[in-house]
Amino acid sequence: MKNKGVVLWLFTGCLLLFIMVVVGGITRLTNSGLSMTDWHLVTDTFPPLTQQKWEEAYTEYQKFPEYQKINQFKNFTLDDYKYIYFWEWFHRFIGRIIGLVFIIPFVYFLIKKKLTPSLIKQCALLLFMGGFQGFLGWYMVKSGLIDRPDVSHFRLSIHLTFALLTFAVTLNTGLNAMYPEKRKPIIPLRNLTRWIIVLLFIQIIYGGFVAGLDAGKIHTTWPTMNEGQWIHESVFIEQKTLFLNFTEGKSGVQFIHRTLAIIVFSLILYLFIQRKKFNLDRIQLNAINLTLILVIVQFALGVFTLLYSVPISLGVLHQAGAFFLLSSITFTMHRLSK
Repeated sequence: MKNKGVVLWLFTGCLLLFIMVVVGGITRLTNSGLSMTDWHLVTDTFPPLTQQKWEEAYTEYQKFPEYQKINQFKNFTLDDYKYIYFWEWFHRFIGRIIGLVFIIPFVYFLIKKKLTPSLIKQCALLLFMGGFQGFLGWYMVKSGLIDRPDVSHFRLSIHLTFALLTFAVTLNTGLNAMYPEKRKPIIPLRNLTRWIIVLLFIQIIYGGFVAGLDAGKIHTTWPTMNEGQWIHESVFIEQKTLFLNFTEGKSGVQFIHRTLAIIVFSLILYLFIQRKKFNLDRIQLNAINLTLILVIVQFALGVFTLLYSVPISLGVLHQAGAFFLLSSITFTMHRLSK
């Protein structure tokens, strides 16, 4: 394999991004995201190391809405604070590791002339995306430190979606390095996978909306919504306009997320059926087969997450499932495109 070191470096970045998103899901589901009320590049690298530092951090946390409006009424102790602090700190710590893992080898490969001009451009884009993702994380957290004791579901969705977009671009860049040869694309299937990826990202956006609004904890039946209705009446009356119902209403957001899941599943099934009409190689066939398996698993995880009112374990598995499905469809599109 050419560029073995570069490929390994980029795929290591993919693995770290996967871990970061999973930890981010745990951070969200444990309500840990607002535990660190400031951001410093160096001084926050490690958690408080003495009892005095812990007490200072806890005192600072008590000045903000999450403690004042929620946790002070729950017999919330310093030990409880240490638990939520850990997950937010760990999430940020992985972000710092990703930065180092990307920048140091990038400079090394530049000096050693291991990167083609095309790869240099792609890696520069990844460098920008990584930095911007860090900004989006703080921009999201900041929304929960002013008046409301929760982050904006719009900002949370942007943060999550951009993380998965960064992952997809990193994976595609790694595949470009791994498979540098040109080949004739399978245009009909390639175009279909492009539509699937677009819809999958819209689905991820709505997954962020569902998480940010805790919309997965209502209408916890499937395939119908509450009271046996396929479309619950609250989908259209919760907010003032249809647009607001589908972007800020819990019922409307959950309905869109349910519907998009069926559409994405159907399109991947259609891709699986259409594969027989083309002379595909073994890798292309396996990629499509794996994508179908993963969308079935992800669909099932979504249903069970809903039925059990979003327990932490299923919520994290469902978010991880989105990562694996995105990986598979990105790989499929790559092999059908070049």
